[in-house]
Amino acid sequence: MFGAILRGEVAEPGDRAGFATPWQAGHVIAPDPGPSTSIERLVATRSAWHALAEHVLAPDLHRRTGRIGLRRTPGGFGQPGHVVDGIRRRVRVDGSYLVIDGDSAGESWNPISTIRDACQVVGLPVGARTSAYEPSSTLEPDAPLVIEASASDELAAWFRLVEDAVEVFRRRHAGRHPSIAQLWPEHFDLACSVGEVNYGGSPGDAGGVGRSEPYLYVGPWKPPSVGGFWNEPYGAAVSRSEVMSVDDAVAFFESGSVEADRIRTATREN
Repeated sequence: MFGAILRGEVAEPGDRAGFATPWQAGHVIAPDPGPSTSIERLVATRSAWHALAEHVLAPDLHRRTGRIGLRRTPGGFGQPGHVVDGIRRRVRVDGSYLVIDGDSAGESWNPISTIRDACQVVGLPVGARTSAYEPSSTLEPDAPLVIEASASDELAAWFRLVEDAVEVFRRRHAGRHPSIAQLWPEHFDLACSVGEVNYGGSPGDAGGVGRSEPYLYVGPWKPPSVGGFWNEPYGAAVSRSEVMSVDDAVAFFESGSVEADRIRTATREN
């Protein structure tokens, strides 16, 4: 599911500020994730990344900055850069490694094994919580985190496509004051909001509820009734298999914007 983009967060320096069918797509092609990975491996890797986001990266960021919004980073996702004791620091996940940018050695790459080990690397107490969200993944400190290489490559490529599409959409709608694109740890989706509508992408839903494969979504803060374009209780979604390029993704967001404006106009007239 998607996260409601209701929490205002300040952009850090360096932060990037009808659905088109494949034959209508433009020249911007999605990154090639390589061979298709089984859904079971994709789910296992996504679950491991989600647990790291909720139980390690976001709590560590929150205790230092009071914020929880993460970012897409090379090979995965991570914190925005922030200053700790005069040194710019960032913790990120790159495939099966927990990377500390700005540690005493400049950068360290640490193989991911368990939540407990990840917390030790970061210097975070196991089970550290924030008041900003209730984790949706179960905290199992000593359970092995299974991260499969091809699955992590696919998820990283998906987050890159989503970010590229969101940034194009944000620029097109700059006059409507879009929020910055952030990856929310509790829902593990990358999104922005424009005019009280969320636009983003998820690597798939957890717990066997919703969509197992990655998807794009448009989620009005006041969801309309299901019907026509609106094919989900929270708004509209389209699966990764229907998205051949960044242009496809942007076209889906634009269709959602038109439909949301139509609902808003009809509401005012009534």
